[in-house]
Amino acid sequence: MDTFEQAKDFFLQGIAHYEAARFEQAHAQFEASLSLLPRRASTLTNLGATRIKLGRFAEAASVLEEATQLDPSDGQAWAHLATALAELGRPEQALRCAEEALRRNERLPAAWTLRGTLLRDLGHADQAAECFRQALEHGGDAQLNGYFLAALAGGALPPATPRPYVQALFDGYAPGFEEHLVETLHYRAPEVLVRGLGERQFGSALDLGCGTGLVGEQLRGRARRVVGVDLSHGMVERARARGAYAQVAQADLLEFLRAADESFDLVVAADVFIYLGELDALFAQVQRVLAPGGVFCFTVELAATGEPIELRPSLRYAHSRVYVESLARSSGLDIIELAEQPVREDQRTPIAGLFAWLAKP
Repeated sequence: MDTFEQAKDFFLQGIAHYEAARFEQAHAQFEASLSLLPRRASTLTNLGATRIKLGRFAEAASVLEEATQLDPSDGQAWAHLATALAELGRPEQALRCAEEALRRNERLPAAWTLRGTLLRDLGHADQAAECFRQALEHGGDAQLNGYFLAALAGGALPPATPRPYVQALFDGYAPGFEEHLVETLHYRAPEVLVRGLGERQFGSALDLGCGTGLVGEQLRGRARRVVGVDLSHGMVERARARGAYAQVAQADLLEFLRAADESFDLVVAADVFIYLGELDALFAQVQRVLAPGGVFCFTVELAATGEPIELRPSLRYAHSRVYVESLARSSGLDIIELAEQPVREDQRTPIAGLFAWLAKP
């Protein structure tokens, strides 16, 4: 087999591995192809896309810059470069590359979504909303782009944050999550919720959306057995490593509750409902798994418009006090206390929140 055919074979094997989500194997094949035929724009583009999947963003940007120099007409290469630069915290450069991608090929829904995300983060809400509309028009992810659009322009309210978005967000956020949340955003919800339980001890506790395990840490010495559940693999791994949980499951919260065959004396949901709009089904399942006399405590961002549920430009849901009170009544839970106080800060501005402690009769 001559050099070109061998390089082509490595390239095609790389494509097959990439499409099967075997990114390490794809990476090896694309590198092998480039070793035989260097400076092939298509191979560099696919290698860059693979490195993005592997979280190697600086290395991805390097080969994608080379690819765009070799073939400036390739919109996909520009779009991948925009993604890598965005992940590296270079939003202005990423925005320029996303716009270059769309000049080359306006039918790239992912580039429209990325451009919209960058514009939203830079404070250009109207332009961002139009990007999400364009993404939808060109076949982009309807659930994700509809969610982004609803947060900026209103309309039909999605029932929850799309699951893939939450997983990707927190898998990427996991390494620096706790430091940022506690030290930068002055997040104290777990300790406030646990302090509100008084001196009571619990046999078993369930931490919904456990993250890295801040609630579990607060429950040391307060509960004999603590179970955590979170959608993000990265968060689950860190919660397990913390050692405060008897078990940590990676699962959707509602699906976990529906499948649960044990009861809990305490259920905690600290800063979790910002990713869930409609809470009726979840409250019903919490009521089901709570032991008689058990406590359900949680936080919500406090809605400011008078609507029961809001989806804010921050992509977080907020809920009204009246909605929380109605949920308690409809699910057969007694209100012990509702306290209004900030849940965290955002850009050094306190975010109004509602801390709730409910009990099952």
